[in-house]
Amino acid sequence: MKQTYGTWTVKLTVLAIWAALLFAPFLFQDVRSIQVAARICIFIVLVGSYDLLIGYTGIVSFAHTMFFGFGAYGAAILLRQMGPGWTPILLGAGAGAALSLVVAAGIGLLSLRVKAIFFAMITLAAASVALVLASQLSHLTGGEDGITYSAPDLFKPATKLWTDADGRVAQLWGVRMNGKIAAYYFVFCGAALLFWAMLRLVASPFGTVLKAIRENEARAEAIGYRVVAYRTFVFCISAVIASLAGTIYAVWLKYTGPETVLSFDIMIDILLMVVIGGMGTMLGPVIGAVLLVVAQYYLRDLMGAAAEAVSALPLLPDLLNPDRWLLWLGILFILLVYFFPRGIAGTAMQKGTRS
Repeated sequence: MKQTYGTWTVKLTVLAIWAALLFAPFLFQDVRSIQVAARICIFIVLVGSYDLLIGYTGIVSFAHTMFFGFGAYGAAILLRQMGPGWTPILLGAGAGAALSLVVAAGIGLLSLRVKAIFFAMITLAAASVALVLASQLSHLTGGEDGITYSAPDLFKPATKLWTDADGRVAQLWGVRMNGKIAAYYFVFCGAALLFWAMLRLVASPFGTVLKAIRENEARAEAIGYRVVAYRTFVFCISAVIASLAGTIYAVWLKYTGPETVLSFDIMIDILLMVVIGGMGTMLGPVIGAVLLVVAQYYLRDLMGAAAEAVSALPLLPDLLNPDRWLLWLGILFILLVYFFPRGIAGTAMQKGTRS
């Protein structure tokens, strides 16, 4: 199939984003920027795995953060009980993925036969139950306070990856080669690997079947595809990928709590990122994750600078008050939806189509 101008533009944009994330520790050397870059990596995977559901099969689920939390809590609990090391991380990742697989298969087999709105409500109820259990099982999950633990020694800031002739931490382009760099590239490589796996999945014949189910479920059923089986399978895959993303995030944060991995606010962010980037593209989630995470971290600062610049003018300083950043974020979202009805990536691909 011939690639359109819009498709190439989106692909080059996504490639540039991944290149910026690859060199983020060297391009943006303050601690906050590295935190933002790591969060973007995690949300690219999380939003991409959700796009497998809503974008490729039309499944609306509100339980995605539940699977994200399973992976995070699996690693967190074992790191606290067994101490820092790779064994608890691997066991926690496996336990979280297995639990996600079982729960997703159960929900899918029991609920995907019903209408979309009822399935969405069932997943919302399941996510609410998981949030309540995480808050109440304090002996296991730490309750509302969450769990604090130590990461493997390789990821500790005091770890020296390279040393100079004097035995001090070596620097590369002004960046100290310590455990913090190792932790970031653990997040980056894990996210890149999972994202590549999702790209391969949607480009495969299986991905073509998912698109067929999304476009016309009755026709897909008529030509012999078992729609419920396919939807359940992709629901399970999406859950496992979200769980693995949660494990990576837990290792990076060294803290896991209900608000960081199970909050409904995270689910809202995922939905916004999918809509902004473009559903059913797998490239859109990259753009949506970058825009929303950067806005959440830097829009207040930008508005503060703008308010200071127009301080001599009437009304504008009040409108640009940093405390109103959520208002402006909502306005930006409305504008994006209006001018990019299929998301940024989807609209760009559609408008770039040549006859």
